[in-house]
Amino acid sequence: MTLRLPLNKYRKRIINPVKMSITTYSGQETKNLGEKLGSLISTAMSISLSGELGAGKTTFVQGMANGLNVPDNYYITSPTYTIINEYPGRIALCHMDLYRLGSTEELDYLGFDEIVSSGGVVVIEWPELLDHETKLICFDLKIIFETDENFNRKINLIASGLEGINLLKKFSLT
Repeated sequence: MTLRLPLNKYRKRIINPVKMSITTYSGQETKNLGEKLGSLISTAMSISLSGELGAGKTTFVQGMANGLNVPDNYYITSPTYTIINEYPGRIALCHMDLYRLGSTEELDYLGFDEIVSSGGVVVIEWPELLDHETKLICFDLKIIFETDENFNRKINLIASGLEGINLLKKFSLT
């Protein structure tokens, strides 16, 4: 299967990536970090989240949803079984979890092309399926979660492309 993404938007040339690492010591701190980042997003972008099960990816997205002004009556959950959860907000949020997909061919049935070109914030957990098989999507921001024996989270943010770099620059100034 070949994804038919608008290449001018999603296959971006990597500009010198900007990297940042932050350690959080609780789920609430992880959520606060997501909220701060979400509040600074001002345009459509694609974000990948990588890390082991239980590393804090969904907690981070819950905070990001707060920062994007997703209404309180929407409970942000992991889309592990639904694959896709969509939420209205200042900028629409689409949270995807590709963990249970067997191949990129399944993305056709989910409307993946339409989702990633919808003009919202697209957050994809377990993006390795896309990275290994398609190489068509270059994320504006890659976020890698690592945990230690005390469940502290080292969160590595790697921005490439103008939107991601500008977001991390704004983030570092707040």
